[in-house]
Amino acid sequence: MCCRLSNGVFGEFMRIGLAQINTTVGDFDGNKSRILEAYAKLVEEGAEMVITPELAVCGYPPRDLVFRSGFVQRSEAVIVEIAREIGKVPLVVGFVEFSEKKRGKSLRNAAAVIVNGKVHSVRHKSLLPTYDVFDEARYFEPADDVYPVVIAGLRLGITICEDIWTDDYLERPLYDVSPPEVLAAKGVDLIVNLSASPFHAGKPAVRERMMCQLATALCVPIAYCNAIGGNDQLVFDGHSVLISREGEVVGRLPGFKAVNACRDFGATPPAKDDSVTEAEDIYQALVLGTRDYVRKCGFKSVVLGLSGGIDSAITAVIAADALGAENVTGVSMPSLFSSDGSKDDARDLAEKLGIHYCTVPIEPVFASLKSQLSGVFADKKEDITEENMQSRIRGLILMSMSNKFGHLLLTTGNKSELAVGYCTIYGDMCGGLAVISDLPKLRVYEVSRWINREREIIPWSSIEKPPSAELRPDQKDQDTLPPYEILDGILELLVEQHLSVREAVERGYNEDTVRWIAQKIDINEWKRHQAAPGLRVTTKAFGVGRRVPIVHRFKV
Repeated sequence: MCCRLSNGVFGEFMRIGLAQINTTVGDFDGNKSRILEAYAKLVEEGAEMVITPELAVCGYPPRDLVFRSGFVQRSEAVIVEIAREIGKVPLVVGFVEFSEKKRGKSLRNAAAVIVNGKVHSVRHKSLLPTYDVFDEARYFEPADDVYPVVIAGLRLGITICEDIWTDDYLERPLYDVSPPEVLAAKGVDLIVNLSASPFHAGKPAVRERMMCQLATALCVPIAYCNAIGGNDQLVFDGHSVLISREGEVVGRLPGFKAVNACRDFGATPPAKDDSVTEAEDIYQALVLGTRDYVRKCGFKSVVLGLSGGIDSAITAVIAADALGAENVTGVSMPSLFSSDGSKDDARDLAEKLGIHYCTVPIEPVFASLKSQLSGVFADKKEDITEENMQSRIRGLILMSMSNKFGHLLLTTGNKSELAVGYCTIYGDMCGGLAVISDLPKLRVYEVSRWINREREIIPWSSIEKPPSAELRPDQKDQDTLPPYEILDGILELLVEQHLSVREAVERGYNEDTVRWIAQKIDINEWKRHQAAPGLRVTTKAFGVGRRVPIVHRFKV
């Protein structure tokens, strides 16, 4: 090892290889290849140590796959296989292993330090989060102790993801111990963190600020390698960094890209790009999450309905960016109530994106279905039933195209609609991935305007016209829903901040409106349990991070 050390003191010019790789859960052979390819490249570029993300060998989060026979055995075997390829430059790599203890959970979230063809040391994750999207105490036994790894005179403090999250950045203190503080007290030259920290809007900046403050407080530099890519509903954004003992970022990798690159602790702090907005981060997260979900599930192409509205438009843009326009098919399914403007906007968008496009009118099927049901529905006035029939006919058409051509069907509903049930089960909710289901309507507008920042991609008329489901004459969303400025504001308080109706009213909202929204959220929980998985981009998404019973009688 050629790191610049003097009497065991960390050298300011140490060169760290950050393997910011995109792993797939359970793809042991593929993940091993990515790790070894990254290691070889980084060593060639002069890395004196190479670091991977958390659980890089098996992918994160493996969830209940760890209980399947052979899963953990394969993880441990891959570590041995990787070790045979490792030379004098140490590799720190994440994997899952069996616990040696006779009590407690049978598994450990582990990091192996490998050098010269052997596993030199193994350290375990101490802090196991069980909030939001995390459920690690279900699987893993925490570390018994926290102590440095000594290698070639360098004292390393190995930590894994949650281990470095300080109380200042959690809603309340969750743990009795701070692994970085323990390591600093025992004397370490460098804290290494293997991470799989999922994205939500604003988190990259919070994460970086937290680590800078931690490095300053402990007077210990930090090398942080975060996962990249989408696995199910979670998107991992990368943004790996090196932070000096003075709390300055001296090396940074880009977000939302798989990158293997070396960074030096002695480097001049790079200028931070303040031009990147949250809208851009959200867009990049959705593109990455869509690309990985589709491809990792084994699909090559997608299909979606194009209504001429903003929601289907932004979904189509994301899909075309993620997969290539040639792998996206947009379907216009006009009814008697579809405006000429909406039909024109759908066609215009498809032409601008260069995606496949076709038109399948639903009016003949709708008329036939109403005729078939005329006897059953005798003496009943038309109502929401007929509106939902149109949506379900469209769902049938899109699922038929999915089956026939092997496309994955993307749903196009936003978070505001999903929250209050302004969507049709087995209709517009049909699909395999809900791309923007965690994007509130106001955020949809924000990201759409960012997409159009240089030229018109989404027709401006789709952005500027009043949103409508167009399932009855002259229908507008605001006939049924509060203005989106009010709806989204209340949803943030009730869903993301968990406030009560009373507390939301105290923030200045009308009580009747708040109670109506709260009721709609509760009574539509059953719909969301049947919805397609959606990509998480806010602090509280419907899905894996929110567990509310369908049947309950608690009112606030």
